[in-house]
Amino acid sequence: MSLHENLLGGPPPTLLPDDVEARTELEGGADAYDVARRHPQSSLAWAVLSDAAWNEGRIVESYAFARVGYHRGLDALRRNGWKGHGPVPWSHEPNRGFLRCLIALQRAAAAIGEDDEAERCSAFIADCDPSLA
Repeated sequence: MSLHENLLGGPPPTLLPDDVEARTELEGGADAYDVARRHPQSSLAWAVLSDAAWNEGRIVESYAFARVGYHRGLDALRRNGWKGHGPVPWSHEPNRGFLRCLIALQRAAAAIGEDDEAERCSAFIADCDPSLA
């Protein structure tokens, strides 16, 4: 079975294109703030910023960075055929920037008491890729 095959009859997986420039810069050790400034559409850059803020105890900043990356990711998903539901597999590496933002948004929303948002994010994570739930 290929990654594109859907035996349940639902929508096919959405596979985002590789964010080569931002990914290469981040892998090369570039500062994530600079990468986000140069590539504001990059969910990966926002995910890196969100995780760094979280690790430093800056929960509200983590939430804000995750929210920006999440919305940038939704834009990218829609541009690539996503209709508001269906698989966005973690196994496809270019999807990971968006998924990391979604996970970070869920985590930070829970931490600041945004329980409804945290629950919506948890459901969305499970819809995107049940292995992440």
